[in-house]
Amino acid sequence: QVQLVESGGGSVQAGGSLRLSCVASGRTFSHYAMAWLRQAPGKEEEFVATINWSGGLTNYADSVKGRFTISRDNAKSTVYLQMKELKPEDTAVYYCATPSTNGVYYSPESYRYWGQGTQVTVSS
Repeated sequence: QVQLVESGGGSVQAGGSLRLSCVASGRTFSHYAMAWLRQAPGKEEEFVATINWSGGLTNYADSVKGRFTISRDNAKSTVYLQMKELKPEDTAVYYCATPSTNGVYYSPESYRYWGQGTQVTVSS
């Protein structure tokens, strides 16, 4: 059973920074891509960033490109999301997720396993 546990959310003012972490268990972490997705109040889930199994390939939503950085530590089975220059529109519940098969995906529907989410609130 794959389990994902996020941490690091909180409340910050616009322009601030946060780093989210997600620890995975239940299968060989280094074999699979990981992603961060988010859901803002009243909106559908949206893709934020993804990283392939080795960490050598990353992709970002246009809305976060240049401000967010996804990374992973396979020895610790952990994926991170460093967020800088946060904006009020970044306010959302952030989820880490991983697919059931090896591949890089951009649609929330492609992700089989999700964490419980961590709240990020950015005030203006």
